[in-house]
Amino acid sequence: MLTWLLRLVLLFAVLTGCLTAALVLYSRWLSSGQDIVRIEGGSSDLSIPQQLYLQVYLSARAQELQEPAGTASAPVHFTIEPGATADVVAANLAAAGLLADPELFLNYAHFYGLDARFEAGDFTLSPQLTIPELATALTRAQASDVNLRFIEGWRFEEMAGYLQEVEPALIVPADFLAIARGEAAFDTGRYAFLASLPAGATLEGFLFPDTYHVPRDANAAYLVDLMLENFGRRVTPAMRQAYGARGLSLREAVTLASIVEREAAVPGERPIIASVFYNRLAQGMMLQADPTVQYPLGYQPDLDTWWKSPLSLTDLESPSLYNTYVYTGLPPGPIANPGLASLQAVAEPAATDYLFFVVDCTTAIAGSHIFSVTYEEHLAHVERCR
Repeated sequence: MLTWLLRLVLLFAVLTGCLTAALVLYSRWLSSGQDIVRIEGGSSDLSIPQQLYLQVYLSARAQELQEPAGTASAPVHFTIEPGATADVVAANLAAAGLLADPELFLNYAHFYGLDARFEAGDFTLSPQLTIPELATALTRAQASDVNLRFIEGWRFEEMAGYLQEVEPALIVPADFLAIARGEAAFDTGRYAFLASLPAGATLEGFLFPDTYHVPRDANAAYLVDLMLENFGRRVTPAMRQAYGARGLSLREAVTLASIVEREAAVPGERPIIASVFYNRLAQGMMLQADPTVQYPLGYQPDLDTWWKSPLSLTDLESPSLYNTYVYTGLPPGPIANPGLASLQAVAEPAATDYLFFVVDCTTAIAGSHIFSVTYEEHLAHVERCR
């Protein structure tokens, strides 16, 4: 009997404490006037003391609920693992820079019952999301995302054409093009690797080709941010150091990688093709790469392609600064957006003495090449494949 009496006393004390705290907060809320936005509704699973306490707590911090929840400066890839608790989700959000106040986030999510509805899956989260927007977004995993697949070696006009076809989210292809061309206001200052871009340069080469999951309310600026953030993350400091060791700036390395991307059809040949171009640069030879001629020629309406093939003698003599049949060295900038494999090939080319390559007509492997050290060997391969 004494044990039960002690339990009742303890329970009464706990309830009294909760009620007192709620009443104190409630009185502070009432005395604060019009500056407080009152939180309404709430989960039906809450007890009356819980609901009262959280309602007053959240109302007292309503201004914070209207501000960006974290400090991230670019969209963030975020994953909720199956079985993850709300506490774990909040901690991971904080680690990703998406959440500065996990306690406020957890109390808001608990008040509305959102913490029980977080979905396991992948998310792409804007750094501008408020706590209410963030908590709601995490209940809609992939269902609210659009998948976009950008192919390695596309120029940004081809990316815009793809966006025109799929019509994803709120991404306007014309807006995407304007940002890529530098014709629309867009803050590139968040990306240190763009700091050395020359005046008038486009974002060609830095729009990292990959599969992206974007929310349905994403716009063109959001997508470009996502692609640039991905580039900055995937092109590692070690790769950038390797470019510098070979005498290339980051933009020059991306330019060379874009040529390798357009020339290589067989993955294993990328490091070899990169070595050919390095060897030619070292000897002061022209690169003589067809894609550098195709790029300035632009869209070919009769062929419905951005990459004219075959090229005529007149094409090969075109005066564009991109034409590596006319000018030595690298072209003024990237001719496409290379994928990670081509960027790695430029960082770690094969060790060869090759100076020439031509499509191999003797194998069933489409797009493979025969490589040569001397011009005489190269001519013999060319003759054999005519």
